[in-house]
Parts: sequence; structure tokens; C-alpha cells
Amino acid sequence: MAEDLKKMYRTIMDDHFPPNMEISFVDHDRRQTLFYEKVTWTIDAVQKGLRYGENPGQEAALYRMVNGNLVLGETETIQPGQYLASDIELLQSGKHPGKTNLTDADNALNILRYLTHRPTAVIVKHNNPCGVAQAESLEAAYTRANLADRVAAFGGCIAVNRGVDKATAEAICSQYAEVVVAPDFEDGVMEIFSRKKNLRVIRIGNIGRLQEFVGKRCVEFKSLMDGGIIAQWSFVPQARTRDDLTPARCEANGKVYQTRRMPTDREYDDLLFGWLVESGVTSNSVLYVKDLVTVGIGTGEQDRVGVAEIARDKAYRKLADRYCFEAWQTPYNDLDDPDRKAEIDARVSAEKGGLVGASMVSDAFFPFRDGVDVGIREGVTAVVQPGGSTNDYQSIEACNEADVAMVYTGQRSFKH
Repeated sequence: MAEDLKKMYRTIMDDHFPPNMEISFVDHDRRQTLFYEKVTWTIDAVQKGLRYGENPGQEAALYRMVNGNLVLGETETIQPGQYLASDIELLQSGKHPGKTNLTDADNALNILRYLTHRPTAVIVKHNNPCGVAQAESLEAAYTRANLADRVAAFGGCIAVNRGVDKATAEAICSQYAEVVVAPDFEDGVMEIFSRKKNLRVIRIGNIGRLQEFVGKRCVEFKSLMDGGIIAQWSFVPQARTRDDLTPARCEANGKVYQTRRMPTDREYDDLLFGWLVESGVTSNSVLYVKDLVTVGIGTGEQDRVGVAEIARDKAYRKLADRYCFEAWQTPYNDLDDPDRKAEIDARVSAEKGGLVGASMVSDAFFPFRDGVDVGIREGVTAVVQPGGSTNDYQSIEACNEADVAMVYTGQRSFKH
């Protein structure tokens, strides 16, 4: 049975999707049509499309928009020809990409477009970031992103916003990754990557122009089980500078509640970094970030206090694994020495999973104070959230009691 499954994953599917697709929006006598063509790659002298969809046995096709323009009200789609993940250049493939590889790369770029001002690495797994970091060098950014969640990063998609140099390539090759996406690769880098024959190396030149994609929208389609389709504009985070964040404030019980402390410069940097990373995280979610590195990412949970706890627990586990790996090149879960394990546990506990001094990011308001209390107990010093709950005053009080700064974005950031 296991061998049959391995054969399924090796199978290259010949999909039956047509080479072209058109989607028309019709309003009385006005028709707006988007024109698409299927993307294929020449691999070993054979034209191949997507390897498969989300699972082997699911045919899939990638289409890029080549003409047309949809305008609804004052909003219009990204113009044809401004390609990113829909027009990738395969420099090394081994196995050519499947749907999951491309959607992971796409969501990494979705996050990267808001973080262009310094070297940044985003590692995505199952369409959620598991590690995101900024630093003064690309190698440092990648190393920090990888160590933020080394376990989840195994087999992930790595996207960076600078040309890959040899030092970064060596760091990447010391781990197992499925995909590397970058705007370019310096001389000698492809020789390093060739050691990993199944690593998909993708060049997207437009990553160098990612800033131009900030604020741009595309129309998103969600297919329902009965064949119905939901169409919506893609999400654009409005809070992208500190001036876009407002002090937490509300009126309740005949009183005005307001945050007593505004964030420091470092906290502002972390809050904005975390909020922009949040745009690529599946909801319901809470993130913790510190010094421009994700510390714990909680995704897809049904209740807010629960996801705050999940992100906290992940921060503890991932830091323990990092310390174990750095000291003995062994995953924490494989460490048999009880004394060494106790030493790591004590260190992580004393540092509260690296959450002391971190910032807490929530994609929607906290319905009660129990959500922010999770972070406050671990030593977070700043919180960003949309605001708008009838119980905002509870969260404001909780933060004021602990001298924690809180700011609002005024905009929810759900992603499903």
C-alpha cells in the first residue's frame, strides 16, 4: 500500500484542461471578459503543466491572464502581463511543480510584497507561513526564518526578495526544502542547488518590482461543492505604516477607555511586520513576533483564546527544538538524554518561549480579554488588532494593567 502511494506521487498527470479559458462578467449590454492561457513548461523535451492538484489523482491546470480588464466601481484587476506565480521560470525542477507548490509560492509573494525595504525570507508550508524574518543580509533573514520553526520548514517553500548569494544557498541546502523562489541567483548558486536534485528552483524577475503590487487587487474565485462560484476582490491591508495605526480607544459603561502607552519604535516595527505577515495567514489566527522574526504562528482555529494559546505553545516547542538543534544538531523530539532535555526545558521556560518583549498580532478583534491575557502572561509588550468588539474595554484594561501598548488597525484581516 505504501509503495502504491509513492508511485502515485511520482506519477506525472496529463491533464485534460483546455489551453484557453475565458471568464465574462455581463451587466445588461456591457460585457467584461478576462482571457487566460494555460501555462506549461518544457521538461526533458516534453511539455508539462501542473504535476497534479492538491492531491495525486486530482487534475489541475495553471492559467495566466493574457488579456482583458475587470472594472467594478472604482476597483480594477491587476493588468495582464504583470506576472508573478502564474509565469514562473523553472531553473531546476527534478519533479515539476504541483498546485500546492505554486499556491505556497504565491502566498509567500503575497506577504513579501509588503516587506520589500530590507532582505526578507518567507517560508510557507501548506499555504501558511511557518517562519518569516527580516535582517540586514539575506542569509541572516533565511536562517532566522528557518529557525523560527525548523520542524515545519522541512519540505517547505522558501521565497526571498533579494538575489540568492552563495552563503544563503549553502544555508538553504543544509536543510530539506521543496521550492526556492527568488528574483535572481548569483553565479555559482545553481551549482550549489544542484546537490538537491528534486529541489524546484524558480526565478521570478518581477519580485524585484513587488512594491508595484502593493494595494493592487485581483478577482478571486472560490468554487462551491455544487459548482457554484463566489467571486471577491483580493484583500489589501490598509494599515501599512505607523500613521495608519490608532491608539486603542472605546466607550463603554458610560466611560472612555484608552491605552495608556503607545508603542516604542521597536514595537511599532514588530507590530507592522506582524500585521503584514498576517495578511497571508489562514484565519482565525494570532501571531507573536519579536525583532522582525515570527516567534509563534497560530492558524485556522475556531476561537481566539484557543489560537492565542496554540501560538504560545508553538513558540515554546519551536524554541526548545532550536536550542537543541543548535547545541547538539539533534531535533528536540529525538533527544534521549534527560539531563540535556531538562536543561533546555528550564531555559525555554525562563525565557517564556521567547515571548518576553514580543508583540501580539490578531487578525480580528478580541471578543473578551482572555485572548490578550494569554500573551500578557507570557510577557508581550504590545498588541495590534482591528478593534470593534463591544468588549474592547476589557482588552484595553488588561493591557493597561500590564503596561502593554495596544493599537488598532480598524480593518479585519480574515483569510479562508
